[in-house]
Order: sequence, then structure tokens, then C-alpha cells
Amino acid sequence: MPHPHDVAQRLSRRVACHQALHDPAVERRNRLRWLPELRRWQAERLQRSFARFLRDPRRRAAAEFFLTDVYGDRDFARRDADIARVIPMMQKLLPTRLLVTIASAIELGALSHALDLRMAEALQRLAPRRRRLDQALYAQAYREVGLPRLRGRQIALIEEVGGGFGRALKARGVAALLAFSRGPARLAGLDELQGFLERGYAAFEQLGDVEGFVAEIGGDEREVMRRLFERHPAPFAVD
Repeated sequence: MPHPHDVAQRLSRRVACHQALHDPAVERRNRLRWLPELRRWQAERLQRSFARFLRDPRRRAAAEFFLTDVYGDRDFARRDADIARVIPMMQKLLPTRLLVTIASAIELGALSHALDLRMAEALQRLAPRRRRLDQALYAQAYREVGLPRLRGRQIALIEEVGGGFGRALKARGVAALLAFSRGPARLAGLDELQGFLERGYAAFEQLGDVEGFVAEIGGDEREVMRRLFERHPAPFAVD
């Protein structure tokens, strides 16, 4: 297990990177008109891909947490600002395993957004006059961007975050710590960070087989990636 100080430094770097990538003054591609449509389309695709998890009462909460807080179309600016403010405090209070998982979640968000910016650029080149995205155009842009190694890293981070949250939030004392910190977090204006941790705890508390759940998501997403790169006619129809 890495030293808490090293994890805190990693977390600080990830937050700074994530914030810079989302800042239109720093990264002008955030103004590309294709970006909101791309994020909308991907969120709907993930909702369909997660349909079987959402139908399962035991896995529904964890699936919803993935869709809204880990890998979905959500603005994480407030959460990241909260984290940046309290990194020294987090280093002292939270288990190292949970800090590692939060750092991986921030890295996942930054990498996903960086790939989305490249996708929006590709869509602007491929379809400058179109307004709506469909599967064929998405697949074409996906292949034009390429970067299979980074796509694989994105999926590995999904697994790291899911598995890490599942283990860390079930560790002894975490539930009591979250309950104890609710009032101080509200007074300090850290509602978004507190909500993120509490939603994660509530979701994984109901989930029995964390490793199986995370492995299933990772397997599905790797199959989607393979099909997209190999021009499969139905890349998202993963059983």
C-alpha cells in the first residue's frame, strides 16, 4: 500500500489535470458544438448497456452509481473543487485505500474527458453540418481517434474504481466516519464530496459480489472496444 502522502500528491495532480481539461479558457475544445451531443449520446448508450444491472435489485444501486458518479455524463467540477480544498485533511482522516480509489476516479474522469475532446474534434471534421449523433457516425469517429491503449486504460480505471470503492467502503470504520463527517462537511460547503462518498457507500453496501460485478462491466466494455475497432455491425449488442 502506498504512503498516504504519496497518494495525496497523486490526488492533487489528478484534480489539477481534471480541472484544467474542463476549463474552456485553458482547453478551447470544450466549446466544440459536438461535445454536448457526444456526452448525451454516450450517456444513453451506457444506460442501455447497463440495463440488465439496473433490472437487478441487488446491483441496481451500484450500476446507478457508475452511471452518475463514475462513468456518466455528470459535471464533477464541484466535487473536484471540494477535494482540492481538503486534500490535507483527507490524508489524515480517510483510509489510504479509499484515497487511492478517489485518485483513480479523478484520473478516469480526466482521461474520459480527454478522449471526448478528441472525439468531438473528429466529429467536427467528419460531420461539420450534422447535429445529431448515431451509431455509425460514433463508430467512425471512434476509429479515427484510435488510441486503443488509452481506451484500454480507461476500462482498467473503471475496474479499479469499482473494485476499490467496493473494498474501501466496506472497511471497518468507514460507515461511522462518513456519518460523523456529514455535519462538518455541510458546514464547510463540502456537500458534493460528501454526497459522492455516501452514494458510493450506499451503492456498494447492497452489492454482494463486487469483483464479479466489476469484471462483468470491464468484460462488456472491452468487447465493445474490440467490436468498434473491428467494424462490427452491432458493436454495442453485447450479451
